[in-house]
Amino acid sequence: MQTQERTQTGLPRLLPAGGDDPTRFDCKEAWYPVSYLEDLDRSKPSRFTLLGQDLVLWWDRQATCWRAFVDQCPHRLVPLSEGRIAEDGLLECPYHGWAFKGDGTCDRIPQQVAGGTAHESPRACATALPTAERQGLLFVYPGAPDRAPQVKIPVVEPLEESPEGWICLNTFRDLPYDALTLLENVLDSSHLPFTHHRSVGNRSNASPVELEVVETGKQGFKGVWPEGPRKGTLGRQDTTFVAPSLMWHDLTSKQFGRTLTVVYATPIRKGECRVFARFPFKFASKLPEFFIKLLPRWYSHIGQNAILEDDQIFLHFQERYLEAQGGGSKFARAFYLPTRADAFVTALRKWVTDFEADPFPGEPLPPRLSTEALLDRYHSHTGHCASCRQALTSIQQLRWLTAGIGAIAWLFLPPLLLLTGTTALPTILFTALMPLSMGAVWLGLGQLERRFYEGRKTPPRNLPEKGK
Repeated sequence: MQTQERTQTGLPRLLPAGGDDPTRFDCKEAWYPVSYLEDLDRSKPSRFTLLGQDLVLWWDRQATCWRAFVDQCPHRLVPLSEGRIAEDGLLECPYHGWAFKGDGTCDRIPQQVAGGTAHESPRACATALPTAERQGLLFVYPGAPDRAPQVKIPVVEPLEESPEGWICLNTFRDLPYDALTLLENVLDSSHLPFTHHRSVGNRSNASPVELEVVETGKQGFKGVWPEGPRKGTLGRQDTTFVAPSLMWHDLTSKQFGRTLTVVYATPIRKGECRVFARFPFKFASKLPEFFIKLLPRWYSHIGQNAILEDDQIFLHFQERYLEAQGGGSKFARAFYLPTRADAFVTALRKWVTDFEADPFPGEPLPPRLSTEALLDRYHSHTGHCASCRQALTSIQQLRWLTAGIGAIAWLFLPPLLLLTGTTALPTILFTALMPLSMGAVWLGLGQLERRFYEGRKTPPRNLPEKGK
């Protein structure tokens, strides 16, 4: 490992994300979030794919930190994520039991004779990637390990500058389109009144959007919307893009206080990314804060998944239409961008072109997905989310309990009334309504259960307007 260059203060000198070449942004030379810490399970390894590379994430009990390895055992290349955390806290391969320490070195090879030294060979090591924990997220650095300590982790600066008083709603989802497509979408505030009409937007709020890019370079850009959303009623909105994967809108209004809309776009593979969406609030009063704290995380995720699905299908198709016209390098010819509402979209695409920042250059998109696959929630979110998995299990258990109570009431209460000779009207009504009520609860829980598995096919914007 190379010696870190240090400043006169003795601290490591910061290196730019994207590598040292001022004309090119190497997407491997940057930190990416891969999971919220609260969604990781310390008892077993889990898999994540970053920039096309399969990784295994696991909790190192000996060092009390999260680790990330390339998800291949050096022995026979099977995925370590299919293994387990052994009794001594090491990561154990499922195939032959080779076990690895947190730095990747092999601790034991059960098949070698006593006194053997094959486990000491560099070829016996798993490939470890640098990890870091910041602002409730686990970050992984897929580039040169010796650079990682000197490259700044892309955190949300307002949360660092004044950490007190923020209330934050968080969600994530694996999306069926590129990280760049996601960034292009969330940088574009002008789509909100139309795409998200009747969810978080309203067509009546549409108006000219005059965006201005005030600073740009290899490390990203900053911009401003002087009038701000809702026809200027909320005030100015500032936008920051931190290359290669982070953006946030910053809005302060007298009515609501300060609001951030934060998105990390972590590239999984060509045509797929994981979004980490964060919504930090500093309210002008304590009442909204009180109600947000009462909202279960899983219930918030159901609503936020629905909002993501407002864009899901057409963005999946949009990037394929763009690919057919030459891809992102031809965006200026493929897109017609006549207004300043697209200034941030243009700035992002220009950044990609100017610094050769496409994380998957020349790779084709995978085949189109069906509507059912595009609206899948379980594999893209629920299965990875600790809160939603637990809520789904509880709902399923409650549903079976309700069915059991209803069945017992249906089978045994009427004969019991006949045997006892009860003729009181309230008791008879209770006997009749009990199984019906349990049936209604069973159906309602079933509808709620489906929302963990699939999204709605018709977005709210396309539903008939009331009174029409």
